[in-house]
Amino acid sequence: MTIAVAPGITTDKSRAATEDAHADVRALALRVREHIIRMATAGGCFIGASLSCADIVTYMYSKVLRVTPATLGDPNRDYFFLSKGHDVPAVYATLAELGYFPVERLKNHLSPNDSMYWHPNRKIPGVEFHSGSLGHLLSVSIGVALDIKMRGGTNKVYVVVGDGECDEGSMWEGFLVAHAYGLDNLVVVVDRNEFQANIRTEELIPLEPLDQKLQAFGWQVKTVDGHDFDALASAFRTLPLRTGKPTAIIARTVRGKGLPSIEKRADRWFVNFKAEEIEQLLKELHGEALATLTSETLMVR
Repeated sequence: MTIAVAPGITTDKSRAATEDAHADVRALALRVREHIIRMATAGGCFIGASLSCADIVTYMYSKVLRVTPATLGDPNRDYFFLSKGHDVPAVYATLAELGYFPVERLKNHLSPNDSMYWHPNRKIPGVEFHSGSLGHLLSVSIGVALDIKMRGGTNKVYVVVGDGECDEGSMWEGFLVAHAYGLDNLVVVVDRNEFQANIRTEELIPLEPLDQKLQAFGWQVKTVDGHDFDALASAFRTLPLRTGKPTAIIARTVRGKGLPSIEKRADRWFVNFKAEEIEQLLKELHGEALATLTSETLMVR
């Protein structure tokens, strides 16, 4: 008997192959989320947005960026800038897991004896530039991308921004300038989790249709599920999307992704949990991960 496969449904073998292709980055993203949760105490952190961009950051460092701990000083490396600086726990954790500095150093988060604060700090190996004032690092990224162009380099510049950050006038000036100079070596990734601070972005200053607005400013745009590694692979596979134009990837994400108890909650943008709450959240994280794995396993049998 032949079993028909509905359009859009992958077969057992193709799904298994896809899962194997992303097993390493999925495991890395889970460890990064563990670290983010642990940094949400003793002073706290911006947990919601850090969790929403964790898959994006881990995928980029694992599969996209041409940079390693050994090539941080190489002018031909790719550059990564976190413009939405409050998401830095995701970057700190990724850098530590990939060997830029010892994982044990993450325990120094917010310690007066270290430089691991609420926003990116260049004293941390792998951090290219300070950020925190929203909208500023797009301009910095444009400067680096233009310098690379003028030197005839082939490396790329990537900057992760927040959707709320797109309220800033400096962002739209930057979008205009990047297009004017034909910076096709510049890639902006919008972590579109639909929140800024403690309010939904669309309730404050609506961004939609964001893709059409960016296209009107001369950018090539692709919208993807920011938690789907297949979708991320497709978005980053061939860059630039069009020669002579900068690229924008709008990654649709969920604030607080991985912790159902805080997902999409406006009151959980910044948290400072007690130690016992951290342990409960870690159990919740692994419970969801186990449920997802079980579901996928059942689908491929």
